[in-house]
Amino acid sequence: MTQPPVRIGVFDSGFGGLTVLRALLEQLPAAEFCYLGDSARLPYGSKSRETVARYAVESARLLENDGSQYLVIACNTASALALDAIRESVQVPVLGVIETGADSAAAVSVSRDVLVLATDATVQSHAYGAACAERGMRALEQACPLLVPLIEEGWTSANQDPERVAVTRRVLQLYLEEAAGRAADAGMTPDTLLLGCTHYPLLRDMLDLLAPANIRILDSAQTTARRVQRELGAPAAATSSASATSRRCRFLATDSVEKFQSLGSRFLGQPIREVEHIDLGG
Repeated sequence: MTQPPVRIGVFDSGFGGLTVLRALLEQLPAAEFCYLGDSARLPYGSKSRETVARYAVESARLLENDGSQYLVIACNTASALALDAIRESVQVPVLGVIETGADSAAAVSVSRDVLVLATDATVQSHAYGAACAERGMRALEQACPLLVPLIEEGWTSANQDPERVAVTRRVLQLYLEEAAGRAADAGMTPDTLLLGCTHYPLLRDMLDLLAPANIRILDSAQTTARRVQRELGAPAAATSSASATSRRCRFLATDSVEKFQSLGSRFLGQPIREVEHIDLGG
């Protein structure tokens, strides 16, 4: 008898987690997904640990009650501040993006020094620093507060005004230069760059041009998808068509479904045709 497809719940405070879903769709062609974007209550980075944990637990329970058999917390802030609370509140396996990123860095770094680009909230949590230290590495965490708004405004794509794209490129370059200076002052020789925000895969082309040639760039979306595939023992595939995605995914948003469709389509890399609005309260 054919086994029913595994159902994976993916949670983020907004849109960035769709880069993780995109990688999961490619890596697990037989799985079904439910993605929840808590866009009405973002940004999580400005909230207390207690509030983030409450929001994240509510979302995790909703996904579990919807039938998800495995949860991916595709949000760095929730992974940093609420992963233990989520695991205590649900009965299904839970994976956060920070641990997968640190594991991947540990597997490839020779110098054992790692550079992490992340949001202010993630850097202030020092979650990546702690995860890397547990694996015998040093992490230099660089806050990049301007990148998320630039990405969400679309100032990254080839069909955008070149002057606007140049602004994003210059901002990214300044953050990389600041990080390099801090690393030199600390006597560090990073050979690995972790993208510690699920928005940042949209900057990959720029990073490939701007980052030093000796630094290996690790995308948290790809590393998380490969980890899920290994843990579930599922066969991998190279691609997934848009038509298949529409059959395999349910999209939930706590704010405007129109905005979710428009902005989310950029992160997913294909149109999002149907989004359900849900109310999780304040």
